[in-house]
Amino acid sequence: QVQLVESGGGLVQPGGSLRLSCAASGFIFSGYYMSWVRQAPGKGLEWVSDINSGGTTIYYADSVKGRFTISRDNTKNTLYLQMNSLEPEDTALYYCARDLEWKQRGLDYAYWGQGTQVTVSS
Repeated sequence: QVQLVESGGGLVQPGGSLRLSCAASGFIFSGYYMSWVRQAPGKGLEWVSDINSGGTTIYYADSVKGRFTISRDNTKNTLYLQMNSLEPEDTALYYCARDLEWKQRGLDYAYWGQGTQVTVSS
C-alpha cells in the first residue's frame, strides 16, 4: 500500500534551518508530482511547494520563495524540503502529498503522510 512518512521536524529559533524528508513506498515514486503542504494552528491547509516527477520543474508559494528548497531523490524514493531563514509564521504541521495522476500536476492529492511538526520560536 502507499505510504508517505515525513521526518525532520522540530523546534528551531527564528532564522534557523530544518530539512524535512518524506520517504515514499508502495508506488512508482518517479512517476508523480509531489508536494509539501502545511497547516498552521487554527488555519486551513496551505500549499507550500511542489516538484515534477523528474525533479526539473518546481513551484513555490510566495510566502516561502527564496527561503525553502524542494528536491527529490528518485533513487531513494524520498522527497525533501530544505527550510532556511525560518520565521514564526512557518510554524505548522508539514505534510507531503502525492498527486493523483501519473506525471500530471493537478494539486489534487491522492495520498498524504501523517505530517511532521515544525515550530519556530525563540
